[in-house]
Amino acid sequence: MMKRITIRLPQQQVEMLEQMVEAGEFPTTSEAVRDAVRVLIERRGNRVLRDKDQVSFKV
Repeated sequence: MMKRITIRLPQQQVEMLEQMVEAGEFPTTSEAVRDAVRVLIERRGNRVLRDKDQVSFKV
């Protein structure tokens, strides 16, 4: 199940996303944003979970 969120982006970033879609890199701008979020979570997700665990042990 997908949940809808709303974000605001600078015009330049929106235009770049639209260009990527027009070039065939992604089927939609939503898919381009989902891909970017997946990459962000892969890069930083483990660190956030690790930091969260360390905070809970300090209590």
